[in-house]
Amino acid sequence: LNLPRFVQLMETFVGEDISLPTVKRLIAFIKEEYKQTEEEKTEQLGKVHHISRLAQRKLLLEALFEKWDDNASGFLDLEEVDAVLSTFKEGMEKEALRKAKKHLCSRYPQLSRVGKLSPKAFQTFLELVASEFTANVDEAIDNLVEFLTTSVERSRMKCLQSLTRRKWLHNIQQAAETSGASMEPVYKAVFKALSQDAEAHGDNKKISAYIALLEENQLSPERGEILLHYVACTTDDAPYVLNQILYKDMKGVSFAAVEEGKLVHIPRVQLHGNIHFWNYDRPVEERRGSLLVLPLHDARWRVFGILGLDTLRDQCEKTIFLTHEISFYQGVSQAFSKAYHHVCRLENILQMTVTALDWLYPRAPSVHTVITYLVEPGKDKTCDYALRKVITTDNTGQKEIHSSPVLLLRKENLLRVYLFKCIDSSGVIRASVCGEYHIAVPLRDLSGQALGIFDISIGHRQKLPPHEHTDLQKMLKMAQAACSEILKMSLEETEPTYVLEAEHVANLRHAGILFHQFMLQDLRECV
Repeated sequence: LNLPRFVQLMETFVGEDISLPTVKRLIAFIKEEYKQTEEEKTEQLGKVHHISRLAQRKLLLEALFEKWDDNASGFLDLEEVDAVLSTFKEGMEKEALRKAKKHLCSRYPQLSRVGKLSPKAFQTFLELVASEFTANVDEAIDNLVEFLTTSVERSRMKCLQSLTRRKWLHNIQQAAETSGASMEPVYKAVFKALSQDAEAHGDNKKISAYIALLEENQLSPERGEILLHYVACTTDDAPYVLNQILYKDMKGVSFAAVEEGKLVHIPRVQLHGNIHFWNYDRPVEERRGSLLVLPLHDARWRVFGILGLDTLRDQCEKTIFLTHEISFYQGVSQAFSKAYHHVCRLENILQMTVTALDWLYPRAPSVHTVITYLVEPGKDKTCDYALRKVITTDNTGQKEIHSSPVLLLRKENLLRVYLFKCIDSSGVIRASVCGEYHIAVPLRDLSGQALGIFDISIGHRQKLPPHEHTDLQKMLKMAQAACSEILKMSLEETEPTYVLEAEHVANLRHAGILFHQFMLQDLRECV
């Protein structure tokens, strides 16, 4: 039990109308009667120290990753890290390093092809190396971190540049987490990060940027099985680029980036001969500048689209993208990928929720309303989280999907404090508000933290009829199982390929089916 869960347990035990003297007697009783053996104390302290060490290690390795990844690309080159580690202890640990690398590649199959370490893979690599060195993993990791920290030198200017860029990348992720399952804020954050960097670190270049997603070609299949659909772009380019379709038989280098999974950089488009120009109003003599096409990879290293940038709107001579700029743009593509898939997961969870509520209402007519909320983080560590109202369902089964933001803040909603208690404790809370009884039930992520909440109103009755209560419990159990399955689908390790936007559409349908799938599975186990 953590602190919020312990407090909630005690509040549930004593009830709402208990007197203060009785509460004090209960506290005195618990203090006097609660006993721990020395073995239990030692075991508990050991667990606390272990959790603390893991948290410290994670922070230490994240800071080391950021020091190495000075251009905020989001990845480190495996061979570069391996080459530096091979000089550790004057090369005496090469065999341990080889074993650790073999274990790493078996856990992350894509590494043997792409050779890029994500922050998670980097941490895993160093932990594997340390475990091969000695039985004392903590000491070995400390030594490795000290060695790798001194192996890289960064100027103060470079550190400040890296810090600024990471702030912009964080804004992209924050846009996804506070979007209410909408992509528009994410697109805006991406283009803002790119334009800010071009201004601050790219000699004030004028850039155009666009995002295209892979889709199955159902329009003209004779022109190729897949196409690129341009779903977002910088404002000035919208009349020419937005919602355009690029087929495989058209001019362009984007499909080369998709199929090879590698970026394509054309320093001077006027000399290339295979560039597709969307803006036909631009005279041929002004079609000059640089083009960069970056493949968008998901966590499993599958390509699902492209991020493109060009400097055709900039008439200056020096418009070639430099190495540090390209590295940062790779970081932006990675940040966009994380944000895009975060929104996709939220969409899938909401689709599953709609299916679950459709199942519930014919079976539990005593339920008056169910309001579904998503948890949104505060803008910084000093801000409390908010609850975004996303779906309201009444007792006829009619649903309202809230597209405009309806946010609940703890300090502004004292009558809804039970919702925040539910999130804090990740536990079920019962409450009475103005004579109406509510059951707040969390929807948890894979770590057990609440990512959403069902606020179930049962009107003036304190309990549901037994058969309705059973069906409600069944619905909540299956919804949680389906939610966990949706979250597991996006975990890192599998072979690379490319993935179509149509698969996201299919996943939305699958999210609804998942609920019924788990319900059927539960029924089979009961028979």
